Amino acid sequence: MIYLILVMFLLFFIGVPIAYALGFTSILAILFTDPDLLINVPRRIFRGIDSFSLIAIPLFIMAGEIMSKGGISARLIRFAQTLVGHFPAGLAMVVVLASMFFSAVTGSAIATAAAIGGMLIPVMKKEGYDIGFSSSLVATSAILGPIIPPSIFMVLYGVMANASIADLFMAGVMPGVLIGLGLLGYCYYVGKKMNYKGRETRATGKEVATGLKDAFLALLMPTIMVGGILSGLFTATESGVIAIIYSLIIAIFVYKELKLKDVLDILLTTSKISAAIILLIGSASLFTWLLSYHRIPDQLIELLGPFAENPFMLLLLMNVILLIAGTFIDAISALMIFTPLFLPLALAAGIDPVHLGVVMAVNVSIGQITPPVGVCLFVTSSIAKIKVPQMLPFIWPKLIILLVIQVLITYVPEVSLFIPDFFNRLTAG
Repeated sequence: MIYLILVMFLLFFIGVPIAYALGFTSILAILFTDPDLLINVPRRIFRGIDSFSLIAIPLFIMAGEIMSKGGISARLIRFAQTLVGHFPAGLAMVVVLASMFFSAVTGSAIATAAAIGGMLIPVMKKEGYDIGFSSSLVATSAILGPIIPPSIFMVLYGVMANASIADLFMAGVMPGVLIGLGLLGYCYYVGKKMNYKGRETRATGKEVATGLKDAFLALLMPTIMVGGILSGLFTATESGVIAIIYSLIIAIFVYKELKLKDVLDILLTTSKISAAIILLIGSASLFTWLLSYHRIPDQLIELLGPFAENPFMLLLLMNVILLIAGTFIDAISALMIFTPLFLPLALAAGIDPVHLGVVMAVNVSIGQITPPVGVCLFVTSSIAKIKVPQMLPFIWPKLIILLVIQVLITYVPEVSLFIPDFFNRLTAG
């Protein structure tokens, strides 16, 4: 079975789609070990996708698509401009803050990179910012999508790990804020060093209020979704339905920037993305079942020995593996592959599964700006009309900041667990 896992990774590296590689490896493992198990394959795949919580995924995707195409990016950028535009490198800070807002609304790193980059990279170039710096900053800021709630990544992890999705949403808040603050600090430093000026005057209270008024309805959507889940008013799946209804009303009737004919394109895009994710989940569930059937997690615990008993060393090993894997495969695929391998090890070492989910989310998010794959780099480089290598000198300082924050998140669990623990104590009391 171990050799077949190596075959699976070989298939990844030669370009076979992750879902097919997982499925092919699983079928191959059954044929080599116990062909009679083939009869269980359809049932295991169906059981993997037969989850009420998974219905939230296409709903979240559709809500994010509606909001991203419904005119919210300009409003979020204007609001961010009133808050930080007067600082050195104020426009760069606007990128970070607007990306945080947009990530909370769409939950997608790629959508954030495309929307914010499409609007601000040309403006930054006009204002004299280095194009490599601008593009790399947009790409880095966009990775907050899988971390800041509501997050599709957290929903998937919650289903796979049988962890509370509400706790996972709350656990992503502080890490997301820390990453945002780290990037804002970096922008301030670069602004001083490179003499990138902000706007001449600080925004007045009236301008801030106007910006907030324009962006308020967009920012209210994630608040309703997460707040409703935390309060117990509705589940994650039900919150997705509410998000779609809310976003349609806002985009069509309030902002008036989304036409009914655009909804058909959104439905098509949602169907394509959702189908790819569901196929991946089905293949991953078969793979997970085989790992359990052949006691691979138990064998890993025995193989790692002292590592499996030492949370510090185990988390270090997981971080290294995820960071390397994240440079070659996308976030959702990494989640599907490594959760069934890492979760039993983490539980055996006494690591909280919610904490593990945040650690994994940050790791695979960093992978989205790490060559050679770095999907967010390719999105912003295409917008800026430059080659990815032009961005690399500006990526490394940001990667160092992210890695320092990741070490803090990894070894100080309270960073991610404080808010969910606080709310759980509050509701219990």
